[in-house]
Amino acid sequence: MTVHSGRLALSTRGDTDIVDITDGVQAVLRTSGMEFGTAVAFVTGSTAALTTMEYEPGGVADLRALLDVLAPARAGWAHNAMNHDTNAHAHLRAALVGPSESIPVVAGRLVLGTWQQLVLVDFDDRPRERVVTVQIHG
Repeated sequence: MTVHSGRLALSTRGDTDIVDITDGVQAVLRTSGMEFGTAVAFVTGSTAALTTMEYEPGGVADLRALLDVLAPARAGWAHNAMNHDTNAHAHLRAALVGPSESIPVVAGRLVLGTWQQLVLVDFDDRPRERVVTVQIHG
């Protein structure tokens, strides 16, 4: 099995900033020269996640609203109390969504639906520098 690795470096605004990384992952795939296999993307850090979605203003707003319900920022989280911190909701949201995605590769392209993009979501309560590691397995 052949494995090709690449990295995407991103600056985010935090506070559930959602960034489309589809083109970046596709660029790593192009440099690999692989036509068939699997693309795996993983974000480093416990307050960020990767998922797929329709990346458009309504979808972005709806995902933010859903996460505000599931893990509100202003709840009495133990992490914040024990660590004198303010980002427990970010850790919980990242745990719910997950740090990685695997996408099939066919004919040198990511197999994504017409309205499906791969996105990084930064839940932390401040701007961050994020790294996504991409591996193409073929």
